[in-house]
Amino acid sequence: MSVFEVWAPWASRVELVVGERRLAMSHAEARRRGAPGRVHAEARRRGEGRPHAEAQRRRAPGREHAEARRRGEGWWVLEDGGLGAGTDYAFSVDGGAPRPDPRSRWQPYGVHGPSRVVEGRGDPAPDGGGGWRGFHLPSAVLYELHVGTFTPEGTFDGAVTRLDALVELGVTAVSLMPVNAFPGRHGWGYDGVGLYAVHEPYGGPAGLRRFVAACHERGLGVILDVVYNHLGPSGNYLGEFGPYFTDRYATPWGAAPNLDGADSPEVRRFFLDNALFWLREYGIDGLRLDAVHAIVDTSAVHLLEELAAEVAGLAAAVGRPLWLIAESDLNDPRLLWSPERGGYGLDAQWSDDFHHALHAAITGETAGYYADFGSLDDVARALRHAWVYAGRHSPHRRRRHGRPATGLSGHRFLGYLQNHDQVGNRARGERIGQLVGPELQKVAAALVLTAPFVPMIFQGEEWAASSPFQYFTDHADPALGRAVREGRRGEFAGFGWAPEEVPDPQDHATYLRSRLDWAERDDAPHADVLAWYRTLVALRRRHPALLDGDMAAVDVGVDEAARTLVVRRGGITVACNLADETRTVVLGGEPRDAARVLASRPGVRVEAGAVTLPGPSAAVLVAD
Repeated sequence: MSVFEVWAPWASRVELVVGERRLAMSHAEARRRGAPGRVHAEARRRGEGRPHAEAQRRRAPGREHAEARRRGEGWWVLEDGGLGAGTDYAFSVDGGAPRPDPRSRWQPYGVHGPSRVVEGRGDPAPDGGGGWRGFHLPSAVLYELHVGTFTPEGTFDGAVTRLDALVELGVTAVSLMPVNAFPGRHGWGYDGVGLYAVHEPYGGPAGLRRFVAACHERGLGVILDVVYNHLGPSGNYLGEFGPYFTDRYATPWGAAPNLDGADSPEVRRFFLDNALFWLREYGIDGLRLDAVHAIVDTSAVHLLEELAAEVAGLAAAVGRPLWLIAESDLNDPRLLWSPERGGYGLDAQWSDDFHHALHAAITGETAGYYADFGSLDDVARALRHAWVYAGRHSPHRRRRHGRPATGLSGHRFLGYLQNHDQVGNRARGERIGQLVGPELQKVAAALVLTAPFVPMIFQGEEWAASSPFQYFTDHADPALGRAVREGRRGEFAGFGWAPEEVPDPQDHATYLRSRLDWAERDDAPHADVLAWYRTLVALRRRHPALLDGDMAAVDVGVDEAARTLVVRRGGITVACNLADETRTVVLGGEPRDAARVLASRPGVRVEAGAVTLPGPSAAVLVAD
């Protein structure tokens, strides 16, 4: 028996639309709500043969709700035993056009079409059948991946064929850019509107299950990017169902969710249930929370704090760690502090300051937010404190910015040389290797992969991929496509770019240019860069000094004029020459029993108390 449910508190009539039929739904006055997805089959209630499934369901947050919520304020329900898995359906509010289920788990016809009933958990199980028990974030090496451009196929199944290459690299978890339903075939996914559905061109729900299972079979965790600060403009029908949005706040990308106003409890529940849904139903190991600085919630308990508490409860129920990683530009440690300390209790966050400091130092770029960075001292400060701006005056913002991350481990921050934003939000989507060349990229990689942070590699970075990663969309609405194109070109006009120099996001060629070319990995200079990344990742994973996350133990020496930098962490010394000329760096005494020297290029010489580095290059001295 299938149960169809939808929240429409302002409606006087709600109908379930199945083909040409319209079936009246009734107020759910005294029902007990089930799991997210809103359409359930009897097999899902039997536990489907998983050990302790019923007990886990009873304990897991989101499964049961307060009595006031069970009274069904604003909820409409229809039970119909004749509409099972595979049924296409939609909802009509007050006689309006059929709309997808706000909690639809499958949109086979895209974000504007009807939803489809999914019957329970598919095969293979998300643990790959091998008893997956999660991964350890503090010791992890993450790999950010965009399903649509990672392989020529642009699908989950295509991505599976390249997972062994990530294992060989030494990656321990993949971080997926959004895979929930968004308009068109190709896009970044941050304009998603079907938050519970899996993007059909990627392979839909079954494809994601196969991908997660394949990752877990190989010992790889899976982090999923979710967007709770806004929804995209095309296919966003939530406002027709209820007060999902507010005009009291605004975001740069669209209307803000109603998280703290009248009738907001069910809106909050919509997002909280969504997070638990991915973790529980697909076996995802953690979530990357997009731009949480744009989530406005003045409630006594912020949505993020509530989310962290519920995810912790789910982790206890399922018996494996579940991680929450924030993206924020506030440099505010309260995201990571415990609730007892007045924080939200998230596990980690991206450190853009570390990226910006390193990027500006190796490229010399000063436009936009890079105006706040540029010196090697900034890199040193980021390595020791995670943030460069922790209460300092920011010239770019023209005010003080940030707060010290005192007492927090480096494990609470992700460090990276590239990510989708920092590549794709450039006018032409150039990668760092295209900006500075492979040798200087290898120097920067040495700093990232020996830093006290959890390192993250962006797809193709490990071999200095020649393909750019550009901003691309596939909107069917000509007016929306034109607005995206003109907005993109207008954004970069202020930086001196002529309109014809900025790739058209709507041009299919922009998407095609952004796909990785795996065949080039074996050619020079890509093979050399790949070998260096493999060496650094292997060192990081086995050397205790690189896994302790102790920023206070990081010692950094900088010679700004010579463009050299030396980082010491326990038995590891990283000597870097960012200049084009050869430099001899004095290490301040004998290297401590340096049993091995790992060099980014030939010509590195280690002598008593000094290392000579051709420009640019890096040497990692290891005291085994």
